[in-house]
Amino acid sequence: MNNSVVKKKVCSMVTTIKISPISQEKTVQRQQLDNIELHDSQRAYFFQEVIEGLQDGILLLNETGELIHANTSASSIVSEINQGRSNSNCIPPAIWCICETLLENRSMIAKKTMILSHEIVVDRSKVFCVRARWLYLEKCNSSYLLVIMENKYESLKNIAIVEVTKYKLTPREAEIWYLYRRKSSYKEIAEQLYISMNTVKKHMRNIHAKRQAFLNCED
Repeated sequence: MNNSVVKKKVCSMVTTIKISPISQEKTVQRQQLDNIELHDSQRAYFFQEVIEGLQDGILLLNETGELIHANTSASSIVSEINQGRSNSNCIPPAIWCICETLLENRSMIAKKTMILSHEIVVDRSKVFCVRARWLYLEKCNSSYLLVIMENKYESLKNIAIVEVTKYKLTPREAEIWYLYRRKSSYKEIAEQLYISMNTVKKHMRNIHAKRQAFLNCED
């Protein structure tokens, strides 16, 4: 693979891609979409807006490793991973390594569901989970590399927000639970919130009690 392919910029966009459904298990969703009377151009716009609205970063490459599309989140994530580099829009080496592995073995796994994953740590608040797989579009008779990038701690924060409501936590308990969900230790929580370790432990006991009460009600 030559360097020109590796250095393809994430800001490159192709808006004419037509994404076809590939799972036979998605009958209900597909029928619901078919009920929306859209022309091909409108349908393409519909899917593009959905992809652009995702929190996860989406990269799509063709069979030669050339970048076809990157949504807004992908551009942002790549820029964060490449912080301090001269060209912050180039695909990071850690991501390209996964893509290259799939490309080199495409004859064996192009039509299989193998997913390669990797974790990229930028700092304590920015840890990105990267997953890559071959996406075979039967109706188009072509394959693409699909790369999904997720901010691990943002996802955990979103889960914690839902849990705060479910468990009916107090504002202080919510602060502690957010940090706990981000894998912070009791000591780190205490230092960040300027409270004692004993206070953290007391709040965590209350949180776990509320969580257990919620789970018991579900059963």
